[in-house]
Amino acid sequence: MNTFTDLRHAERIQGVKPLPAWAYLSAELLEIEYERVILPSWQFVCHQSELPAAGDFTTLDLWRDSVIVMRGTDGRLRAFQNACRHRGARLLDGQGNCTRQITCPYHAWSYELEGQLARVPAERSFQTLDKKSLGLREFELETFLGLVFVRIAGGGPSLASVMGDLAEELAPYHIEDMVPATPVQPAERWNCNWKVALDNYLDNYHVPYGHPGLHRLMDNELACTINGHGVSWSRSSLRERPSPNWSERLYQSLSTRAFARLPEQIRSTWMFCFMPVNIGLDVYPDGMSIFQVLPTGALETEVRMPLFQRPDSTRETRAVRYIAGRINAQINREDQLLCERVQSGLSGHRYAAGPLSDFEMPVRDMHDRLRVACPVLDLDRRPAEGNLRRLNDEILGGVIARA
Repeated sequence: MNTFTDLRHAERIQGVKPLPAWAYLSAELLEIEYERVILPSWQFVCHQSELPAAGDFTTLDLWRDSVIVMRGTDGRLRAFQNACRHRGARLLDGQGNCTRQITCPYHAWSYELEGQLARVPAERSFQTLDKKSLGLREFELETFLGLVFVRIAGGGPSLASVMGDLAEELAPYHIEDMVPATPVQPAERWNCNWKVALDNYLDNYHVPYGHPGLHRLMDNELACTINGHGVSWSRSSLRERPSPNWSERLYQSLSTRAFARLPEQIRSTWMFCFMPVNIGLDVYPDGMSIFQVLPTGALETEVRMPLFQRPDSTRETRAVRYIAGRINAQINREDQLLCERVQSGLSGHRYAAGPLSDFEMPVRDMHDRLRVACPVLDLDRRPAEGNLRRLNDEILGGVIARA
């Protein structure tokens, strides 16, 4: 399948051309993006430390799909479709532990922790029932530095190959040893298209103007590194000049002592990483947060922001984490407001997007990948309602035929 991970047919793409405004407004387009972009991409679910024992599970809800990740009695993590094989009832919600089996709340079909169908009430009432073929649907699952990812539409590159050299860059932070922070940060709903939130995350260009606090605190290097799969990362270091804001100034002074035991190259550095198609990794000296953008409609997006920290802590470390939490909460509010302002402007009559800066290179790269998966995005004008999928298939078929 030619998806956003494959740029073999991308030579016709205009790399400096942003997506058209209609791409951020169309429910019809979202259906295609979900099938060709979201489902074939690796999606973050949890940290491995959240599922230590057999039967421990958590769920991830995408737009039309739900996934269970569970640790089996053999110690392995597996990903299953969160639907009973009988009539499709949702099996599990949230997080928890299934001590012995997964039992459907509708007709009590029960499954082993490894997914096999174990028990069917009134089994003799079924004229034909091949229990061996009716285990839970399994999805691809891989881990990266202790972070658990699943992919619903398989067949693309492995998670390790997608991440590439980023694994070495993140090794000093020991993300695999981290644990969830408390209290758990709930998901948020933003009133914008998922690509608006995605563009905003990828855009370092807006930081000095949209996030004055972060700009006072960090040097905000605008350049980034990007690999062949669209994974990008950049670093920012604490400014030596004290911030005029008390909380930022306190973070600057306390972090020097709180992180003294950490490797020198990460004591005062924040890393901002992105993996296509919708996941950001913000990595701090002793913790990290995920920024995962999940579409829930053409004009509404769910944003997951779980936070993980090193298990060891001191009084100074706890103080620094508290201050960092206040700073990041302000950054998130600023981002949400900026995204919703952009969404408002995109719906204006005859609005057309302007050019992209070289500092917006990850945005340009992501837009190119989206066009490869959904070539109808090359059209400046919105197709007539009901024709978008047909046009996309026709263009895609022509591109593949010429390759």
